[in-house]
Amino acid sequence: MKDHPPIPQQLGSEDARNDLPRLLQDAERGRATVITRRGRAVAALVPLEAMTAHAKQQPLSDFLGSGKGLWGRDSRVGLRKLRDEWNR
Repeated sequence: MKDHPPIPQQLGSEDARNDLPRLLQDAERGRATVITRRGRAVAALVPLEAMTAHAKQQPLSDFLGSGKGLWGRDSRVGLRKLRDEWNR
């Protein structure tokens, strides 16, 4: 079973500004904070590892060869037919 991250705490923007040192300590410990304005979520203070892990590009090697034969033996013929269909 996969561990789920804890539900982020929510804090109004004024409280977040006043409590920034503690929020940074929380982020260092792995806890995220959602910052709200007038009750609406507008930003998140997240641990750096969470942000960089999300931003990493996934390898495309799993898709290698997945389109083989999709356009027939000669892909130029299939693509030419599609292109010509729009030129009528």
